[in-house]
Amino acid sequence: VQLQASGGGLVQAGGSLRLSCAASGRTSPNYALAWFRQPPGKEREFVSAISWAGSLIFYADSVKGRFTISRDNAIHTGYLQMNSLKPEDTAAYYCAASYYGLGPAIPHSDEFDYWGQGTLVTVSS
Repeated sequence: VQLQASGGGLVQAGGSLRLSCAASGRTSPNYALAWFRQPPGKEREFVSAISWAGSLIFYADSVKGRFTISRDNAIHTGYLQMNSLKPEDTAAYYCAASYYGLGPAIPHSDEFDYWGQGTLVTVSS
């Protein structure tokens, strides 16, 4: 599966952005989607993940209550709605896919074999 992330940009603190992740190519069997981010000068970190049917959803503590992950399997697109953005949310955001689905715990980046290019989110104070 190939992934294309989009929707990043510059926004003021308190603002909102919606990221999209369009999948193409091998979209079967079902796959889990996740978002990771890499702040400037820091390591990549988990943001959120969703199973194929949407029955399993995980969020990092830092984004709970502000970010919402969703997906539309009919058009093979995942979304990350980001509200109440903070300067510390500034990062390159990556979407990732795994054919192995999600387990009972927050997934690690090693569990995802397919990655899109990053889309940059900059939150100004």
